[in-house]
Amino acid sequence: MPVATPAASTTLPPPVTPLMPQKILSTENVTVDFDGFKAIQNLNFSMNAGELRFLIGPNGAGKTTLLDIICGRVRPTQGKAYFKGNINLGRMQEHRIAQLGIGRKFQAPSVFASLTVLDNLELAMQGRRGVFSSLRARLNSDEQDRIMQCLQTIRLEERANELAGALSHGEKQWLEIGMLLMQEPELLLLDEPAAGMTDRETEQMGELLHTLTDKSILIVEHDMEFVRTFARTVTVMHEGNILREGTMDEVQNDPKVAEVYLGRRVADVA
Repeated sequence: MPVATPAASTTLPPPVTPLMPQKILSTENVTVDFDGFKAIQNLNFSMNAGELRFLIGPNGAGKTTLLDIICGRVRPTQGKAYFKGNINLGRMQEHRIAQLGIGRKFQAPSVFASLTVLDNLELAMQGRRGVFSSLRARLNSDEQDRIMQCLQTIRLEERANELAGALSHGEKQWLEIGMLLMQEPELLLLDEPAAGMTDRETEQMGELLHTLTDKSILIVEHDMEFVRTFARTVTVMHEGNILREGTMDEVQNDPKVAEVYLGRRVADVA
């Protein structure tokens, strides 16, 4: 009589633990006091690498102050701000923070109007600091490829040899973002990038931001239609702290957010 062979035991591999998203930016109990006025109050904020985050809120909510802390323009009165988990930004000067890989764009575009689009990008390239020496230097093939790729990204390849001063307001905004990209930042801080744009330029700006999937982007914005169309995650600030975080739908349906923006309770509006 044949003897039954015991079934071979199956050893399952251990479950794979999903990788935790890497935080590229965080603040711990940050307060900023301007002569008794607390622009930021015990703020705990974080965002992950590769994230596109919109920062909204009424005037005076602390949005721009938060960006100023991150890029070193303002020192926290208390608390700490960290880049990539362990780099304490509060101890560093602005130029050193920029060298780490944090790029800041202000609301008004700042480009060299008397130079071509191509020259502006060349000047912004990392390591090319002197204006005249940069313009006289000959680009190697890798640098040329980087500039051409950037021109395509910001949709200005057909205007590469035109003066930056001849660009529309929206095109100047794109050029300045391109100049930031030439410095190879990991984190982009953008202050109202859609301000003053036409509807078409605004749409193209949103499309541009969504192509930058290898960057972490924090945007301060007041154009709610722009935020509604292009935001993935929204942080609402009010009186120096976080009021709500989530998708735009979650934020819009929060009664506390409606009260802050409308100045009255949702129940009073209905």
